[in-house]
Amino acid sequence: MVHDVLADEADNYSHRTEVLTGDVSIARDLGLWLAVEGSAVTVERLPGRAAFPRAGVSTRLFTLAYGQVGRYEANFRLRFTDCACDPSWYFEDWVVHVSNGDAAGDRFLRGEPDRVVDHRVHLYGGRSARRRSH
Repeated sequence: MVHDVLADEADNYSHRTEVLTGDVSIARDLGLWLAVEGSAVTVERLPGRAAFPRAGVSTRLFTLAYGQVGRYEANFRLRFTDCACDPSWYFEDWVVHVSNGDAAGDRFLRGEPDRVVDHRVHLYGGRSARRRSH
């Protein structure tokens, strides 16, 4: 299950939510790869269209044992088009929670995840603002 929440500046940050259900392929549509290895689930971020930071290869985020929760945080600067003639940008800020198995209803909002990967960066280059994982 995926619970996608969008807060867009163009819409005064009002929340638009969508719940998607299906198999692990719905994660691929969001730029994630989930692989089941026995009772564990490995989560990877697939290469995306971000102009910064560039990610040309898949990145392993974490492996979760059954019952564990992981959180992935990232931000991106993207062009509206693939044409260098259009200098328009938009920004995305992700907070993704993944559970291997059932998680209590408030675990994502109030509980501490078992694994955290923080790939947020300064979106105009320079030294990394925050980069941690455990």
